[in-house]
Amino acid sequence: MIARCFAALLALLAVGPMTASAHEMSMAEMEVRELSHGEFLWQWSARNDKRVVAGELVPQWPAGCSADGNLLHCGKGGLDGELSMEGVGERYSAAMIRVFWLDGQNRVYTLTGGQPKVRLYGAANDTRGQGEIASAYTRLGFEHILAGIDHVAFVICLLFLVGFQRRLLLTITAFTIAHSLTLGLSALGWLTLRSPPVEATIALSIMLVASEALHQRQTLSRRWPALVAFLFGLVHGLGFAGALKDIGLPPDHLLVALLTFNIGVELGQLFVVGLCFALLMALRRLPQIERARRPALYAIGSVAAFWSIGRIVAIFAAA
Repeated sequence: MIARCFAALLALLAVGPMTASAHEMSMAEMEVRELSHGEFLWQWSARNDKRVVAGELVPQWPAGCSADGNLLHCGKGGLDGELSMEGVGERYSAAMIRVFWLDGQNRVYTLTGGQPKVRLYGAANDTRGQGEIASAYTRLGFEHILAGIDHVAFVICLLFLVGFQRRLLLTITAFTIAHSLTLGLSALGWLTLRSPPVEATIALSIMLVASEALHQRQTLSRRWPALVAFLFGLVHGLGFAGALKDIGLPPDHLLVALLTFNIGVELGQLFVVGLCFALLMALRRLPQIERARRPALYAIGSVAAFWSIGRIVAIFAAA
């Protein structure tokens, strides 16, 4: 039974990156402009020279509105009611709707697979857009950490290295501070690095920590796991920033989106740690559990080595 579980783990880790590449986190952007009271023009904005293909995302306008091509007729009630988006969470992780009003103001709303609906209030003075963005980007951060199998693998290796001891809190905190720092700097445009070296270093970090967790020698990683977690956390933060760059940040609520995306990442990370702790508590009485440690670390390290080779090749291919 244990052997079959680790065979499944190996398959999951190997297939994970391929699945992720087919469903990269990305943001679709729509502009809705008020032409006169109750009359609007809507269109998908080009992002990276790409537009949403017809049928990929289908807006469902509030009940009082009717669409005639790209014209939206809402009558005296205005753009008031529930807006939803069919298809969000499939080809696109999120859809950002920016409404421009006649008085020059604008509001931004973000829809995701977990939050595919938003309430519009028919006026520029609605202040609820910020709350919608905070909720959406928290969800996106949470989904990203769980979909990013390499980040999850690194956290699991840290758990193997440190164990559920007091030092784990310091180690996880150091990792959190580091990747929050580089995520913020990169998202704000103050730090930029090419993606291939970052992704290769992330894979190498998993290999190193898995290797260190296999033995009991008092190496730097064993003596100062928080320092190692901090140094590699700086690189993982750049990986998170790459995903956030693909999603996009709303200019009017940039700091809110950045902060809540990071909160979502932390919640996802805590979820992984909590799940591992619950699994350990449930299986700790089994005699096979300690013998499963080495196969698990070899499985994770082997897949990380496979990723490393592919990502290092990608560095030279992109040069």
